[in-house]
Amino acid sequence: MNRDWDTIEFLRHVRHDWLNKIQLIKGNIALNKKERVDEIIDDIILEAQQEARLSNLDIPAFATKILTSNWENYSFRLEYEVLNNEKCRYIEDLALTDWTSRLFSILDSSIKKYHDNHLSVSIEPQLAETRLFFDFSGIIIEKKQLILFLQEELQEGFSVKNSDISNEELTIELLIKQHP
Repeated sequence: MNRDWDTIEFLRHVRHDWLNKIQLIKGNIALNKKERVDEIIDDIILEAQQEARLSNLDIPAFATKILTSNWENYSFRLEYEVLNNEKCRYIEDLALTDWTSRLFSILDSSIKKYHDNHLSVSIEPQLAETRLFFDFSGIIIEKKQLILFLQEELQEGFSVKNSDISNEELTIELLIKQHP
């Protein structure tokens, strides 16, 4: 599922997303639904603020992975939130991106296709550590490979602090501590 996005392909996806948003606004204006138009615009503003926070974390490969994940062929929809404006200068970007890519791939192969599957990622950077919370809801049909993935040895400074898995939910708290 990992791929390198060239500039034209990336811009094509961004343009498509923006055209969808504009058409949604235009359609609601035509239906004289001013409140709905206001909600859509507020959602666009919040999304742009979150994109800016994610882009400013100083982990560009990870940010790219998160920003482009919904353009991949995963069987889940990704939402994310950056909880503050701290930077992640001490995180090894490629190690985090690799771990996240593997999680997404294993999760995708473990869930029921064509179901309403959602993955929420919350990122909480702090001065000495960063916490990432992965919260999946949907139908998990293969728990074993997820459990094995979560038991793998991690890069120094990375640790899975909490995880829970059921047939319909998966929660993971990944803690990344600054190296001394």
